[in-house]
Parts: sequence; C-alpha cells; structure tokens
Amino acid sequence: MSSESGAEVRESVSAVKFYDPAEGHRLPHDPFKAIVAPRMIGWISTRSASGQLNLAPYSFFGAFASVPPIIGFCSEGRKDSLRNIEQTREFVWNLATRTLAEKMNRTSAPVAPNVDEFELAELTPVAGRNVSVPHVGETPAALECRLLQITQLNDLNGRPTGNWLVLGQVVGVHIQKAYLKNGLFDTRAAQSILRAGYLGDYAQIGETFQMYRPTI
Repeated sequence: MSSESGAEVRESVSAVKFYDPAEGHRLPHDPFKAIVAPRMIGWISTRSASGQLNLAPYSFFGAFASVPPIIGFCSEGRKDSLRNIEQTREFVWNLATRTLAEKMNRTSAPVAPNVDEFELAELTPVAGRNVSVPHVGETPAALECRLLQITQLNDLNGRPTGNWLVLGQVVGVHIQKAYLKNGLFDTRAAQSILRAGYLGDYAQIGETFQMYRPTI
C-alpha cells in the first residue's frame, strides 16, 4: 500500500464515528432508530378476552414471509396489545396513512386499559371477517392475523430483555377498492406513512422507482 493510499484510509476512518451500544453513543440522542429508517408503522388493533378494544402504533414492525403471509411487531414492555393477543391469539394490522396520521398518533397516548382508542381517536371499528378483532374502517388496507408465536427476546448473554416479538399469519385482507388500480394496490395514492428518525419524525411514500432482479 502506498503512503498516499494509506493516508486516504486513515482519513476515511477518522471521518467515521464508531461506538459500541453497550458503552453508550455519547450523542444528544440515540441514532439507532434514525439509522434504521424509514420503518412501517405497526398500527395494531386487538380485543381482550372480556371484549375491550385496543388500538396502538408500534415503531418496530415488518413483513417476514409471503407464503404464507407473516407479519410481526415488537412490543417494548408488556403492553395492552401484547396481553390481549396472549388472551385471544388474534390481532389486525391497519395501514397508517398521511390523512390518518393525527388520529394514529392519538392512539399512542398512554391511557388506561379500559380506554377504547377507536373512540379516543374517533375512528370506526369494522368487524373482522376471519377474526373477532375489528379493523380501522378509514384505513385503505388492513390485515387480519392469527397468532403464530410470541418470543421474549434475549441479549447476547442469554438474558431476557423487555422486548416481545409477536408474529402472526395473515388470514384476511381488507382493501378499499378505490386504492386498486388495474388490480394493483396503489401505495402512493394511499400515502402510507413511516417512522423516519427520532421521536417526532415521520415520512410518507413519495417518489418511487422500479428495479428488477437480474435474471443471471
């Protein structure tokens, strides 16, 4: 390696901040959620065994398989959604959109378990078809799910963390026909929103581009 290329490497290394999360980031705010962004919002509706409805957004959410369709979210702490799913083994994911953003945010309020967030956010609960849990009537799309598993996550030392991963298989799909164009769900028209950084940062689907897998 020439002295010139070595200097370039040293310069590039000095331009990178590295930290071990176990030792702290030493920044004004933890950058983890800002780096792993954008993330779809897990807007989860549930029903307790006694019939109490709950609706809450989760910032850790994703799709994990397509055949069969499997989605999941992670609860940081034992919250009402998690307890309800343990009881009924059902939940629904509701697509959060720009027009529903304020109401979605309202459902994140730290209210008592007996508070119905559908009522709190003035949203319409629509009965499920294959589950007993209602979905948000105003959303362009909703996925009815039955529980596959709940896993409490462990750290590298095998110690349980305060995080529970909930995985469900999709058993019913609701799509408002206005968002189907030539048989395709129009994500841009739905204006899906995403978590995009720190506490108050959100984004919405904007410009998209197409790129296909290589055939070789």
